[in-house]
Amino acid sequence: MNINTIQAVYFVGAGGIGMSALVRFFLAKGKIVGGYDHVPSPLTEKLIDEGAAIHYQDNVTLIPQAFRERETTLVVYTPAVPVDHSELTYFREKGFVVMKRAQVLGLLTKTGKALCVAGTHGKTTTSAMAAHLLHQSHVGCNAFLGGISKNYETNLLLSDTSDYMVIEADEFDRSFHWLSPYISVITATDADHLDIYETQDAYLESFRHYTSLIRKGGALIMHQDAALKPDLQENVRLYTYAKAAGDFHATHIRIGGGKIIFDFNSPFGNIEDISLGVPVLINIENGIAAMALAQMSGATKEEIKSGMKSFKGVDRRFDFKIKNDRIVLLSDYAHHPAEIQQSILSLRALYPDRKLTAIFQPHLYTRTRDFYKDFADSLSLLDEAILIDIYPAREKPIPGVTSRLIYDNLRPGMEKRLCRRDELPQIIETEHLEVVIVLGAGDLNDDVPLFTEILRKK
Repeated sequence: MNINTIQAVYFVGAGGIGMSALVRFFLAKGKIVGGYDHVPSPLTEKLIDEGAAIHYQDNVTLIPQAFRERETTLVVYTPAVPVDHSELTYFREKGFVVMKRAQVLGLLTKTGKALCVAGTHGKTTTSAMAAHLLHQSHVGCNAFLGGISKNYETNLLLSDTSDYMVIEADEFDRSFHWLSPYISVITATDADHLDIYETQDAYLESFRHYTSLIRKGGALIMHQDAALKPDLQENVRLYTYAKAAGDFHATHIRIGGGKIIFDFNSPFGNIEDISLGVPVLINIENGIAAMALAQMSGATKEEIKSGMKSFKGVDRRFDFKIKNDRIVLLSDYAHHPAEIQQSILSLRALYPDRKLTAIFQPHLYTRTRDFYKDFADSLSLLDEAILIDIYPAREKPIPGVTSRLIYDNLRPGMEKRLCRRDELPQIIETEHLEVVIVLGAGDLNDDVPLFTEILRKK
């Protein structure tokens, strides 16, 4: 099916952050767009306002007539949707063209120069940062992001003139194997998604195969600590990066007064006095990778320097809600032990003398089962940890796997609490709190506006 000739696109799982970028893309291309999602959300409501016909019941009779013409309709689904989903089953049985979200992205990457950001963590911030650098430069770009850019209040950027395309390359379900990168960043290869891969070796092999997809004449920019031997095609250049080492790195790092400033060292020309728009430690490395992508795509030193300073961040990625001398509240999507460790270390650097409290909602039974000791080690860097029940997402419960596995392995003597989600407002209202971070990829973020209101009144 030719994407340019289809008339209607139906999304099964329209409200996912990755899916919604494609919803917006096809709306911008003038297609009839609709679909299903299991619950309303602020994002799905925005998509409806923008022109998508979305409903919230898995019911074949609710599929509008505009999406029932097999020859002119493309059906896109997310792997998070159950295999027995009745609407998805209907389209398959009727012989519609049905594609995973990643397959559609893969087709799009073949139409331009795809700048893909892969890795266990840091993908969303790095890709959003690179997209901002290019979008505000003379180069321009299209971008399909895994989070809502706070500079643009969207996860989709479009350009009529640029053939560069920034894409977050997701390793879940081997989705990134559909892509055709021109240049790729790999931020990290810490094991994850073992419900899919089973072993760390299989996880690394998946990344190795991904590197073989980089086009001839392209490049790989890989974190120096990534435990990966890439399989690169002929004439694909390999670069490394890290905070203090590699082909791309930082020197003369200055932290203080709520700012982080450093010099960017690059084989394509150094840039002095880079000022981070979101001044947290992990964004030094995210910024190095993003600047490498922008520089290799033709952005000038002045454009890169200006873009780094004006970058506002991504919703739910080190996202400050309250920030004053009395109380700090932020939310962070971190849901892997390494991500959580980096978030806590960044907070500790910003607030070395204040009490750090995290409210953590573990994401997935399998991830909790596989990494509960690592989660406990990361959370033990806090002064206080508050844990609630696991967010199951697509999974069924696993006997014996609960948040208590993490709780029981936390550092002896630290403040810790295991509670129900509905108890959190009372805890936040009555307990002495100084710096609070809400962690996880589940739906606890929906309660952050309430927490914000309580703490502002307090």
